[in-house]
This record gives sequence, C-alpha cells and structure tokens, in this order.
Amino acid sequence: MNEKLSEKRNIYLCGFMATGKSSVGKRLAFLMDYDFLDMDAVIEKEEGMTIPQIFSSRGEPAFRALESNLVQRLAAQSGKVVATGGGAIANRKNLEILKSSGTVITLTADPETILLRVGSGEDRPMLKGDDKMERIATLMAEREEAYAQADISVDTSSLNIDEAARYICIILGRPTAR
Repeated sequence: MNEKLSEKRNIYLCGFMATGKSSVGKRLAFLMDYDFLDMDAVIEKEEGMTIPQIFSSRGEPAFRALESNLVQRLAAQSGKVVATGGGAIANRKNLEILKSSGTVITLTADPETILLRVGSGEDRPMLKGDDKMERIATLMAEREEAYAQADISVDTSSLNIDEAARYICIILGRPTAR
C-alpha cells in the first residue's frame, strides 16, 4: 500500500455481539495492512478488569462513559480497523465521531446465528436472564436504528471470517494481495 499511515482513515466495525467484529476485524486489518484494535480489550486493559466485572462493579453507564472516551481518542488516530463494542454506536455522539474519522461498517447476523455463536453467553453481561433469544431480539430491536446509520452493512450469518473480510475489502474498493 502506498498511502502513508497518517492518510489512512479508520474502519470501524460495529454491530451486535457475535457478528464477527473482532475476528473479521483482525483479518481485515491484515488484508489492508492496517493496525487492529478491539475497544473492549483496550478498556479491559486500561481498567484492569473484564467487561463483565466493569458492568457488575460500576454499572453500564460507567462502562458507556469509558467507551465514549475511547471513541474520542480513536478518532484522533488513523490506519486502524477498530472492533467497537456492540452498543458503542447506540450513542449518537459516538456514531458522529466515528463517522467523521472513518468508515463505519455494521456487521449483522440473524438472531439464531448470534445465539449459536454466543453459546452460554456467560461472558456477555447484556444477555443476563433466562431467555437469551428474547434478550437478543430485544437488544437488536433497540439498536436497529443506530446500526442502520452505518456507511455499509454486511450480513455475516453465512460468511466465514475470511469471506467477510474479503467482501468488505471489495466493497471498500481495496483489493488485497494477501
């Protein structure tokens, strides 16, 4: 790639949990010769605790504040594929900041696929409760409008990681040599 790193706009992968943001993001970053960053992993490292621990000890509003702070910091960077948290763009200001500094791509999957991918969901604080399918459907409905604001949407239900990453490269007009 001939672009200087400073000229590369970020690519933000958004979407519901288990749609492939982290796994597709890592592959996409490799294919495009960008750096990969997972927002949840950054927050966990900076806070010294897991996302479920943050939710449990500080609550969702505190986690969302950490998330918004990180969004602002990432917008000042370039040349990154960023896997956002599942609810990051539900905050309109976060969405505006991300769109101003890069391309926002929503990864989607049908609820049945998501349920299969999350398994027990024990490490997913937003899925607490007895009926995980109902919780998935409710959260997806709540976030649908925000996810629809992305620049691009890609359904990963029937795509493997490599297929999804290569498809995104095609959509972005970025053929890969890798």
